[in-house]
Amino acid sequence: MSLPFTIDQFLDVFRRYNEAIWPGQLLLNLLAVVAVVAAVRGGRGASRIAAGILAAVWLWTGVVYHVAFFRAINPAALLFGLVFVIEGLLIAWFGVARHSLRFEVRANVATFLAFALVVYALVAYPMIGYALGHRYPSAPTFGVPCPTTIFTFGLLLLCPPPRLRSLIIIPAAWAVLGVSAATRLGMWEDYGLVLAAIVATIAVLVQRSGRREVPATHRVVTAT
Repeated sequence: MSLPFTIDQFLDVFRRYNEAIWPGQLLLNLLAVVAVVAAVRGGRGASRIAAGILAAVWLWTGVVYHVAFFRAINPAALLFGLVFVIEGLLIAWFGVARHSLRFEVRANVATFLAFALVVYALVAYPMIGYALGHRYPSAPTFGVPCPTTIFTFGLLLLCPPPRLRSLIIIPAAWAVLGVSAATRLGMWEDYGLVLAAIVATIAVLVQRSGRREVPATHRVVTAT
């Protein structure tokens, strides 16, 4: 099945989006850093802040990027926008309203992979795009679907088991769709979606809800 747009049209959407929201990209990246700091700090209040920011970014992507800009070249963007809004509302419901999302830094592989995905989304992703010739403003920035999805997988990996499977479904589905489009458009930086989706999905499927590890920060306090 062919895409309803060309690579030039796709990159032009980023150009129009980036020019229209400037300097919003800086604020979105700052919010991402605040979310990571809050997730590392942990606790009820900080976890709510991290979840609230993550929810807001998904709502932004759904309404601003998909509906306001991407729809110009792809009618399916209306559906995509709705799905992203749903994910944002789910994160807000579980993470802010019900406080079912708790973030902790633990001394394990999941935490290492979580930070690797966050760094990929915020730093490596734009660097790889730049190396491939995707230069600002005609390049994806944080707040558009793919880097946002990778970042989300990273943050969710900081949640101790049992992780909420319902929050993984939409990002995993977008990862499949995004990589499919990346193959045809040459957006090789989006291949990070594959690793992110696989790692997060395995973490959810193999989790043992009955076991909890002691947070690394708590270990340090106890040792002292």
